[in-house]
Amino acid sequence: MIKNQTIRIVAIFLALIPVAFSACVKDKCKATHNYTWYEPVYKTKDEVRVNIKSNPPRDIVRPGKMFMLGNSIFLNEIDKGVHVINNADPAHPIQVAFIDIPGNQDIALKGGTMYADLYTDLVAIDVSYPDHVMVQKIIENQFPYRYWGNGFVADNNKVIVDWKRVDTTITESCDSRNYLYEDMAMSGTVFLANQTGSAATGATSSPVGIGGSMARFTIMNDRLYTVSNSDLDVFNIANQSNPSHTNRINLGWNIETIYPFKNKLFIGSQSGMFIYNVSNPDAPTPGGQFQHVRTCDPVIADDTYAFVTLSSGNTCQGFNNELDILKLNLITDPQLVKVYPLTHPTGLSKSGNHLFICDGTDGVKVFNAADVMNLQLVKTITGIEAYDVIAYNDVALVVAKDGLYQYSYADINNIRLLSKISVSK
Repeated sequence: MIKNQTIRIVAIFLALIPVAFSACVKDKCKATHNYTWYEPVYKTKDEVRVNIKSNPPRDIVRPGKMFMLGNSIFLNEIDKGVHVINNADPAHPIQVAFIDIPGNQDIALKGGTMYADLYTDLVAIDVSYPDHVMVQKIIENQFPYRYWGNGFVADNNKVIVDWKRVDTTITESCDSRNYLYEDMAMSGTVFLANQTGSAATGATSSPVGIGGSMARFTIMNDRLYTVSNSDLDVFNIANQSNPSHTNRINLGWNIETIYPFKNKLFIGSQSGMFIYNVSNPDAPTPGGQFQHVRTCDPVIADDTYAFVTLSSGNTCQGFNNELDILKLNLITDPQLVKVYPLTHPTGLSKSGNHLFICDGTDGVKVFNAADVMNLQLVKTITGIEAYDVIAYNDVALVVAKDGLYQYSYADINNIRLLSKISVSK
């Protein structure tokens, strides 16, 4: 693993080396350069696992995926863990704990158990008492692709828990600058030349939580379904505290999201929407698909239609920013019936006849979707850059760039802010 990491990092640095050589004139080449790099902070696996517990609340810095269950909100802090929020009163949410889970990006909940990724491992955690959570089981190496996600795992007994920024000014010859690249590459450091860029980060007896449309984990009945860039993994969670991996199905490439509805899984990818039947819960089978241009695709569905947002930029490699509505009467052959242009849509949610769409810097757009052929814009919640939304029980929970917002839509014509937990700057 260390050898592969070194090759990967050195490959990045090779593009910079000619710049140094261009200024070299044999031994007389000297210059002053400003460098910034991020050194990984490691803990052993044992240290990390002991700390998966109810630690004191901490500031929200980089909010990610969210899940709701009962009066609680579980909000991912990207690569760090999960904020636990008491939401009995949405106007006054209370942060009650933080669960440290290095490398965490996705979560799902059923009953009193939360399932989360810890880099390559799946962790089952009893969250029945948010102020006293306990690890129930860890299944190692279930997500091998995460080795190349948001950090490097140096060996089998170490986990990256943070990155430490180092700034320095060095006067050096051309030759010594090359040695600096090599030394840093060998150490597994992420390097930023001349201080440019940012840190590398990289029907059941138990109630099932509600996830957002950007989720890669979802639960249907007694199964946890997770998607990677290429695979659908199935875990039997009939015994919630003792999950077991039962199947892995190759889906292709560039898989983005997963959404459950009745006995179907709707899977969004950069190249289309895929429908899988789960009549046999351990062996989902293809049920239909809709191909389109390469864009990032959250998807939700109801009895008749699937709603897919397409957006450009980042890794999506596409140029469309729109909402596609697909008719599902023939589940094996979903048909595109309507396209609505948008600014830069991501997460979406539907409550009754109302459709909530996060549309980048435009905020959250709320449509009357009683007639999908003629969506009517009811309200635009402005002033926020929204990422994902869950609309449920007259409250819209919105993850935005600057915080976690909650809005009451009990009166759809008078949507009002209930609360905000701000992101720490």
